[in-house]
Amino acid sequence: MKKAVHLNLDNAWRVGVLKLPAIDAVSWAKRLRYIARKRDVDAFYNDISDDLGQFVLYGSGDFHHLAGALIRRISDTPTALVSFDNHPDWDMRPPYWACGGWAARTLKTGRVSRVSVWGCGNFELRWPSRIFADRPALNAGDFEIHAWAERQTRSVQNRFNCMTRDDWRDRFSRFARRLSGARVYVTIDMDCLCAEQAVTNWENGLFTAADVAWAVAMLRDGADLVGGDLCGAYSTPEYERFGQRLAGRWDHPKLPAHDAAEAAEVNLSSLETIWPALTGST
Repeated sequence: MKKAVHLNLDNAWRVGVLKLPAIDAVSWAKRLRYIARKRDVDAFYNDISDDLGQFVLYGSGDFHHLAGALIRRISDTPTALVSFDNHPDWDMRPPYWACGGWAARTLKTGRVSRVSVWGCGNFELRWPSRIFADRPALNAGDFEIHAWAERQTRSVQNRFNCMTRDDWRDRFSRFARRLSGARVYVTIDMDCLCAEQAVTNWENGLFTAADVAWAVAMLRDGADLVGGDLCGAYSTPEYERFGQRLAGRWDHPKLPAHDAAEAAEVNLSSLETIWPALTGST
């Protein structure tokens, strides 16, 4: 297996970025973006799996649900999934594979033993949105949320024991120690980064690129980091199906227009900080 590859779905990253070998998967993008039929995800994975690496860079966060397929390449041994994301991705409503519910789905595959999401700052933790979460997994402790207190109401802060900018590193250090010796897969959506450090198709979080690089390095120091992926750069949404397009337009936040060149420069700077920590090439 290659060390790392660029899975090019939507030209969110230029071909040749970080000198990574590229897999041309642009023909798959429209049918997989944001929400995807299970049969399409399976066919996509079968098509590209032989070319994947231990670490995969791919496009917009609209494709983050593909991490649920990408993790198949590691092995069938249950692995802890650590996600850096501004969204919990815990929604149990159909379709089976979608940006909003893929992380919870991975628990049903048997490949993931637990999910820990770091950096949530959006509305989904509030009532009534949280009624769609995988509550059995939350109650069992198989799905953990580490959200920003600064972005939540007092009731949400108490319910989820939210972290702050002042204490999150201490909390993460304790978390990383608990995973010492464990198999860990890391997935990063760049919308977990602050607006100054990432231009994405979704709302931004509060991490800096240096924060995420530090946290991943902490995991690598003690855990067996068996693989990972990174997505979340900006690309113009294009869909294949009417329902997919309608749902995507309804669910996405209304963001200001982006200058493509400036967005690419901002995202590349953050990628250059995070990628070496993820792949262990520092």
